[in-house]
Amino acid sequence: MIRVALTILLPLLAPTAIYFLWLSTLGRAAERSTPWTWLIVGGLVAAGVALVVVGVGTGGNQAGSYVPPHVEDGHVVPGQIAPPGSR
Repeated sequence: MIRVALTILLPLLAPTAIYFLWLSTLGRAAERSTPWTWLIVGGLVAAGVALVVVGVGTGGNQAGSYVPPHVEDGHVVPGQIAPPGSR
């Protein structure tokens, strides 16, 4: 759940939070209407960038072959990456 919050919710809500913080420090909150379209687009772009960065930046050395989950002697063996040459 914390990963969802950090990679999706935080970037999605950050532009709106920064905008309202900026308005409150300037004291001009009632001067004009809120640009919701730009805040939503900015949040979606930030969330998309975060997802791409997390998707590209995570994961380790995946050399080997994937062995799907299976049953051995009545026990479920979880899926895993087997080293090259084994299996």
